[in-house]
Amino acid sequence: MSRIEFPTRSGLSLAGTLELPPGGNWQATALFAHCFTCGRDIRAARTITRALAAQGFAVLRFDFTGLGESEGDFADTSFSSNLDDLEDAAAWLAEHLAGPQLLLGHSLGGTAVLAVAERIASVRAVATLGAPGSPEHVLKQFGDDLETIGKKGSAEVSLGGRDFHIRRDFIDDAREHQLAERLRALRRALLVMHSPVDTIVSIDQAQQIFIAAMHPKSFVSLDDADHLLSREADARYAADVVAAWAARFLESADVSRDDAVLIRGRTADRFTCSVQTGPHRLIADEPASSGGAALGPDPYAYLCAALGACTVMTLNMYARHKKLPLERVSCEVSHQRIHLEDCEDCEASERRVDELSRVISIEGDVSEAQERRLLEIADRCPIHLTLEGRIQVRSTLNRGTGS
Repeated sequence: MSRIEFPTRSGLSLAGTLELPPGGNWQATALFAHCFTCGRDIRAARTITRALAAQGFAVLRFDFTGLGESEGDFADTSFSSNLDDLEDAAAWLAEHLAGPQLLLGHSLGGTAVLAVAERIASVRAVATLGAPGSPEHVLKQFGDDLETIGKKGSAEVSLGGRDFHIRRDFIDDAREHQLAERLRALRRALLVMHSPVDTIVSIDQAQQIFIAAMHPKSFVSLDDADHLLSREADARYAADVVAAWAARFLESADVSRDDAVLIRGRTADRFTCSVQTGPHRLIADEPASSGGAALGPDPYAYLCAALGACTVMTLNMYARHKKLPLERVSCEVSHQRIHLEDCEDCEASERRVDELSRVISIEGDVSEAQERRLLEIADRCPIHLTLEGRIQVRSTLNRGTGS
C-alpha cells in the first residue's frame, strides 16, 4: 500500500492509495470510486481494494475533490467534476502502471464509473455496488433542503452526520446526465451488484441499470448486505465476485518478449518505473529518502531478489534430484559497498567493491555433510555464476519509439 498524489486538470492535487499484490507482481489495473461524500478510507473501500490486490490487481482508490485528504472545496464540485477526477486518476495509472482495465464504483461512485467508462479507452469491464441508475437519485438525500437550494441557490445539508454546502449548480448538473443513453453505448462488460434490502438505494435502481445496458452483463445479489457494505464479510464477498468475473474480460496488454525484461519510466516521475517480464508486471522505485516515491523496490533490491530466488530454486531442484529430506529453503540477501583495506596497489576507485551477503536457511532432517554440499551447490546457481563471471553490457539508443 502506498499513498500517492496526482494533479487534476483544474490544478488541484488529489490524494490516493495504491494497493499492490504481495510482491508487487500485478496482472491488471483497476480504479475504485467511493460513495457520495465518503472517502477512500471508508471500510468497504479499504477491504475491497485490498482483497482485489491480493488477487493480482493493482488498485487505485482516491478522495474526490474536496473530500478526505484531497484539495479543493466540495461546494465547487458536481457529478461532472467527479467524472473529470476519475479520468485524471486513470491518466495517473496509465502513466505509472497501465491504464485501468477495470472500473469499480460504490453507490454514486458506481454511477460515476458507468458514466466515465466511455472516456477511458483502456477499460474492459465495469462493476457497480449499490449504484443508483441516475445521478439525480442522490438528490433524494437532501430532503427538504432541496427546495431551499432551489430557492436560495445553496444550503447546508447534513449527510451521514456531516454538513456539506450544496449549491444549485450541483443539482442542475445531476439532472443533466442521462445515464441510460450511455449504458446502451457502454460496449464494456458490466457487472451489477446490489442488495435487495438496501434502504439507501433500492434494488429497482439496479434493475434500471441492468435493463438499459447491452450484453455482456451480469447481476449478482449482495443478499442481506447494507448499503455501505459495513460488514467485512460482505465487502470481501463483493471483491471475490468482481475478481472472478473480471478475469474473463481482462487482457494482459503490452506483453514483453519471454527473453527480455521491459522497463518504462517517465522523466517527470523521477525514479518510478514499471517492470514487465512476459505477463508479469512490477514496479521499481527509490525510497523517499533518496527522492523517490517508494512505490516499489529499488534496482539493487531486485538484484538481491534475483540471486536469492535463483539460490532457492537451485537448492530445491538439487534436493529433489538427490532425494534429500529437505523441506524448505529461505534466502536473505543484502547489498553493500565495502572498502578493501588490503588492496594497496588498487586505484582509489577500485578499493570499494560491491558485496552481496547471502544467508541461506534450510528446514528438514539434513546431515552435516549434506549441508556442506548444499552450500557448494548454492555457489553454483546460475545467477551466482553470472555475477562472479565476466559480464558485458551492450547498449543501443532508440530515439522517438514511444516505448
